[in-house]
Amino acid sequence: MALTKQYLKTKPQCKVTFVVPAANVADAQEIALVGEFSDWQDQPMKKQKNGDFSVTVTLAKDTSYQFRYRVGADQWRNDEAADAYVPSPVSWEQNSVVQV
Repeated sequence: MALTKQYLKTKPQCKVTFVVPAANVADAQEIALVGEFSDWQDQPMKKQKNGDFSVTVTLAKDTSYQFRYRVGADQWRNDEAADAYVPSPVSWEQNSVVQV
């Protein structure tokens, strides 16, 4: 999994591209990015020609956000390239963190 950050020169924002490689999700048909920046609502990821899933979101600079990936209806995954991990307030799992 990968995170790519592109800081904007004219605004205090950062475009973050979240990528889930095809090799990490086998035959998944849908993956959603879920995090604090979307009030924990699904943001569908687009399946690329190579099988990877990706989505780009614009986030406020100098902020940390918790997130996870929902694979299919009920599988949850963290990002191996996350900046940090914190305990989830709703389960025994940990959430990934992106710092921008």
